[in-house]
Amino acid sequence: MARGLILSSSTTLTANSLFTSFSKTPLKSFKFSPFSHLLHHHHHYLPKSSSIPLSCCCFSASSSSSQQCSIDMSKYKQAFSNRMDMAGIKPHHRIALGVSGGPDSMALCVLTAGWKTTGVNSVGTDSSGFIDGLLAIIVDHGLRAESKEEANVVCKRVSEMGIRCEITSCDWPSGKPKQGQLQEAAREKRYQVFHDVCAKHQIGVLFIAHHADDQAELFILRLSRNSGVLGLAGTPFTSQIFPMQTRSYCEVPENQGILLVRPLLDFSKEDMYKICQGGTEEWVEDPTNQSPLFTRNRIRMALNPLSSSFKSELQRVISACRKTRAYVDQVCHNLIHHSVVINDHGYAVIDLQILCDLKIEDICLMKFLSVVLQFVSQRQKQIRGSALKLLMDYLRTFPCKSITAAGCYLCPEPGSRGSRVLVCCSVDFASSLKMEFFETHSFRQQEYCVADELGKIVEDEKSYPNHFVQDASNVHFLDVNPESVLDEAKRLNIISESTYSSILVLQKQETDRFRSKVGAISDLASKQKVEISTTFGKLLQPGQCCYFMDRFILTWKLNDKMDRDVVSDLVDYDIDFSEDAQNFYCSSCVVHHDNVLEVRYMIESDWLYLAELSKYPLSGNFTEYEVMSANGNTQMIEKTVPYLNYASVSATKALVLLKSIPVAARRSLPVLINQQGKLISIPSVKFRHCPCLMVHVEFKPKIPLEGGHSSFI
Repeated sequence: MARGLILSSSTTLTANSLFTSFSKTPLKSFKFSPFSHLLHHHHHYLPKSSSIPLSCCCFSASSSSSQQCSIDMSKYKQAFSNRMDMAGIKPHHRIALGVSGGPDSMALCVLTAGWKTTGVNSVGTDSSGFIDGLLAIIVDHGLRAESKEEANVVCKRVSEMGIRCEITSCDWPSGKPKQGQLQEAAREKRYQVFHDVCAKHQIGVLFIAHHADDQAELFILRLSRNSGVLGLAGTPFTSQIFPMQTRSYCEVPENQGILLVRPLLDFSKEDMYKICQGGTEEWVEDPTNQSPLFTRNRIRMALNPLSSSFKSELQRVISACRKTRAYVDQVCHNLIHHSVVINDHGYAVIDLQILCDLKIEDICLMKFLSVVLQFVSQRQKQIRGSALKLLMDYLRTFPCKSITAAGCYLCPEPGSRGSRVLVCCSVDFASSLKMEFFETHSFRQQEYCVADELGKIVEDEKSYPNHFVQDASNVHFLDVNPESVLDEAKRLNIISESTYSSILVLQKQETDRFRSKVGAISDLASKQKVEISTTFGKLLQPGQCCYFMDRFILTWKLNDKMDRDVVSDLVDYDIDFSEDAQNFYCSSCVVHHDNVLEVRYMIESDWLYLAELSKYPLSGNFTEYEVMSANGNTQMIEKTVPYLNYASVSATKALVLLKSIPVAARRSLPVLINQQGKLISIPSVKFRHCPCLMVHVEFKPKIPLEGGHSSFI
């Protein structure tokens, strides 16, 4: 959360510390607070010796009031309301706010509270006096001793605005992150907290206080990393984000994630201060924002002294990039709708003939490929660089052949003569065997009301006028290399020569720093021995759920006897259905109520095992039968009527289903084996060795196709 200064007239500070802390911060924006004992500059309390009264520095309540009177809040409120209309969000929707206590998030609190409680569709307050359907989430990262106290101070301030607050403290079971990974680790932890709190309160919308100056910083940062126009578009106005971890089965049926909304993207940092002043709200400043150790800080400090015309032209470039991004996303969506088929066994088929008949810009085709492969592999990060270039070259080769790229295996679909591409998850991918375990008490999908609300919000946003870019005639940078975006912007008079030169200087400074940092990291990595451990399978308890490769939900249990569905499968066979037979445990599969099964992906010997098992004679003349087990060992299977007969019938039916699944796609199917390595079940093709074994599998990708809804309008 934000760290730093909360000042009052009773606070006494050393003169040097005072002016250092306030450098490059609008002095008029600080208000006096009853929490005068909190000062976190340099992370400790300053001594009172050699100090001067704060009032000597011209901080007075009267000056703050005069500033408030001169601020026109109506324009901010109207702009915020317009953004809510664009997002399809109404005051009655349940909304969470990410709040740190800084000027940005406090301005967000001011505008959101005002929007919800004024106007025709305004909401009231609950019995505790808090605004209905509004929750501020304050994350205490626990990285400093004083962070808990700061969180409590911010909570009190926000609560006084009529906004209910919840403080969540972060745990670091593997130890606190190191300095180089601190910001990224804190961000990941913060968004996981947002997900958890929103899920607990059944809130589907989260507001974050990113503004125009943040977009400018991100533009320079990504430009220094050689990002193309899609990356230079910055962060979207709205986007669905999904949890890294699944806590319970009730989160799975409608995995809508949460809708992240950034309503302040049209406002500058200066606007944040004015909104806080106009709303008579106090805030805290984080002194680490002045540290040049962090990239964003360096860029921010470099941008601050530049002229207003420079900042305006920079925003024009960003706006042009965002329009291009919106157009590309729109084309990508249409391509997926017309040329991609997703199979419930976890693979995709791309029709190259349809793609070839269309005249598609390379930038749209690259985005299309990235989206499809990211969905199949369930990678969190986008595909770019050499992998994307390899895929583009692959698509231009007709008929297509076989390659492995970006965690996926691509090959011609059988019978298509290379006109259709099969995209499967590669089990050779480093994290292909990722598994996540959670508890459940039922296979039934639980009702999750947030999903319907989110669906309606997204539908309303898409119906907003000018949501879609009609054609490419007014879209720039479609055929421009990443290195030439600025050149094209200058040619189109989007930016002037002076702005162009200033951006290049900023880009070069950060590029040089980035290259030196990467070199240092590479040298360090080369000196360290990296140990890579792979696990072939993981244990799954009965009644426990497993998210297999972020794609399949898998769970199992063992009944005391066969159910009616099993009996109906065997009515055409000469099998004993007596009460004694149905109450007899299957000794051949070695599964009992207190056992666990191992989960892994399918291998070639599983197919061979099914083929051998399907040959088992359904006759009473045999007492034992020899088959090849999944681990390649020959073993004698004891005849236990009706269970081994059932296994044989199940294997026969499973083989028929497997033949309809391309060989490349079979390898990513989950299977269950016992601790002796014997194949017990292939749930996707309904094979199970024991008729008392109940297995449920469902193809439920954690991240949906296209990564969920997003908008750059």
